[in-house]
Amino acid sequence: MPLPDDSRYLKGGPVAQRIIAAVREDATIATAEGFPPKLISITVGDTAAVDVYVRNQRAKAALAGIGFEERRFPADITSGELEAAIHGLNADPRVTGIIIQRPVPAHIPIKTLQAAVHPLKDVEGMHPASIGNIVYNQLDLAPCTAAASVELLKETGLDLKGLEVVIVGHSEIVGKPIAFLLMSEGATVTVCHHMTRSVAAHARRADALFVAVGKPRLIKADMVKPGAAVIDIGINAEIGPDGERRIVGDVDTESVKEVASWITPVPGGVGPITVAILLRNTMVALSRQRARYQATYGVVDKLAAE
Repeated sequence: MPLPDDSRYLKGGPVAQRIIAAVREDATIATAEGFPPKLISITVGDTAAVDVYVRNQRAKAALAGIGFEERRFPADITSGELEAAIHGLNADPRVTGIIIQRPVPAHIPIKTLQAAVHPLKDVEGMHPASIGNIVYNQLDLAPCTAAASVELLKETGLDLKGLEVVIVGHSEIVGKPIAFLLMSEGATVTVCHHMTRSVAAHARRADALFVAVGKPRLIKADMVKPGAAVIDIGINAEIGPDGERRIVGDVDTESVKEVASWITPVPGGVGPITVAILLRNTMVALSRQRARYQATYGVVDKLAAE
């Protein structure tokens, strides 16, 4: 269903299109120079929800001129076997980036798989080294959802220097990276979590409020500063009074949009940009790999594997 034409909505689609168009230009040049970008998607088991994500990634990669290949593994594969497969992809010069689709079976520790991906091929920004680099203001390979959220805040035109930002949720792949990304821009950042004594008190003083906790409609209008920018990262399924299943965010959008100056719709806000950031990260990864190749062999030439 198309989103209403409301200037308060920070829509992700137009931003994603601009990012993908820029990625396509870079990918075209890299391919002509003998370095075609290629993504490998790893799926473990048979999960219908994952198939939706993979189809979307494949379609957007095609738009961006980036090769895409899915590798499926059985649900009973061992963690060691999967790590070995990842190491093989790390060593393949034809592979630019590796995506690990979640969820994976319970017996496979996702953090172990993320750490197995070489940092130069970590297009999801999930390797411990990628997370750590953000602390040192190396921001060009950040976790995709975190980077997408910050990208939407920049769409408001607000000056991030000194901006009062509150983040509700402190996960390793969303809340914490957002905090570091915004601190690097000069924002003043407060992070709330399950032990915060009064989330509402913090939220009400935010010029920009990010919410990523997985609780439907947690943030109400009386928790938002008038004129604030509200970035809703939550994705929750709920059954409405009509019995229909719908996707809602962590913010009570209908009430909050009457208070905020900007608000992201769910769906249609952060989501579309997340995939675009994944593709942009792919070109960052390719650039780093080419620099490594040049440092090792002295010249930038076509891949030895061709």
